[in-house]
Amino acid sequence: MARELIESRLGRAVVVAASFILILVLVLFAISYLVSALLGLPSSLNLPPVVRIIGGVTVVAGLATMGWVFSYRSPVVMITSTYVTFLKLFRRVPVADRSGRTEPLVVAGPQKYVRNPLYFGVVVMVFGWALVGGYTFVFVATLMILLWFRFVIIPFEEKELLVLFGERYAKYASEVPMLVPFTRRKRRVGASYR
Repeated sequence: MARELIESRLGRAVVVAASFILILVLVLFAISYLVSALLGLPSSLNLPPVVRIIGGVTVVAGLATMGWVFSYRSPVVMITSTYVTFLKLFRRVPVADRSGRTEPLVVAGPQKYVRNPLYFGVVVMVFGWALVGGYTFVFVATLMILLWFRFVIIPFEEKELLVLFGERYAKYASEVPMLVPFTRRKRRVGASYR
């Protein structure tokens, strides 16, 4: 009975979080479209085929990065974690509240190279879509998503992770770049974080 209750709550959390993420993405794209129109930007850049092919490769690279992330943390766990983080952020729940989070600190796989590989993958993928389609508003959306991650979500999550994992996370954060891999000289990342 307890397992069914947990699975039911988890299922609701995943549905709510996934719905919220989808709505947020749609809102960011709509705002990007409006910003492009208000700035008088051309709707299409008519990019040459070679740039569109590079865009396709970029989309695949973003998706591959996301797949690599999911091989170390399941999408359900990540969506549930995102749900808890968003609840804390928007309901102004104290960062110190664990809210039932029990997942481990993952520093293997893509997390060895960047602390937020999923966000990096999303930005790369959306940028690739911008190149494939050549639509100006998708370039603006890429920038808005990047800014949303960098200045809203990541700072809040970093505070939360510092509370959850303490010195292990502080050490990890000091050695691994936040959003763009290989932008900082990486020191040894190893078992000391686990």
